[in-house]
Amino acid sequence: MNPRIIVADSVKDPDAGIWFAVPGGFTEVPLDVLLARPMSPEADRLKEALAPLVEAFPDGIARQQFIAQLASGQQLLGALREAGTVHCSLGVHHDDVGEENGRTLHSLFTVSWRDIAWSPRAVSAARAVATAEQHTHIEYLDLAGGPASMGETVRTPTPESGLPSTPLLQIRAYLPHPDCKRMAVLMLSTTAVERREQYRMILNQIAELTSFESPLTEA
Repeated sequence: MNPRIIVADSVKDPDAGIWFAVPGGFTEVPLDVLLARPMSPEADRLKEALAPLVEAFPDGIARQQFIAQLASGQQLLGALREAGTVHCSLGVHHDDVGEENGRTLHSLFTVSWRDIAWSPRAVSAARAVATAEQHTHIEYLDLAGGPASMGETVRTPTPESGLPSTPLLQIRAYLPHPDCKRMAVLMLSTTAVERREQYRMILNQIAELTSFESPLTEA
């Protein structure tokens, strides 16, 4: 059986700057729509899409809670956008390893741009992962799109943050752009720390399929 491939409209954008593919189970978060300016066409699209969901709530309290959670999510996405994030996807997969076979695993995949000082791409890739704090399982990769590096961290929120004290695994791939002035950072985050090997393989696969040239460029 051939794998199902879905091509997003953004693949035709000549100004995209980076092209990549994600495996099944990931759903893109429409950043431009969720962070649209008031009275813009994107904001109208978001309002129309959410209207049936908001009206389906049985009472005003539940409706207000949903709107508050949506606003909180928009603030988080806004912070990601300010940090250079240009893509965000939610991953939902069924665990098929070990005794917990069948449970649902969640992850977050992002693509961000980072400005860097000029240096050869291999040097930038090595420097990115070597200077990052608490990186483990460091790898240096020679991909079709150029030199890259990977590393991972595990962070636990502090009690002062108000977040659940659940360890968060973050795996990053650093891919310097051919202009040597910026770097694409692919990050896969999940609380399923015990599945780090599987998520590392997923991010490695995405990095392998990442290109700084459009795959649909006509000869």
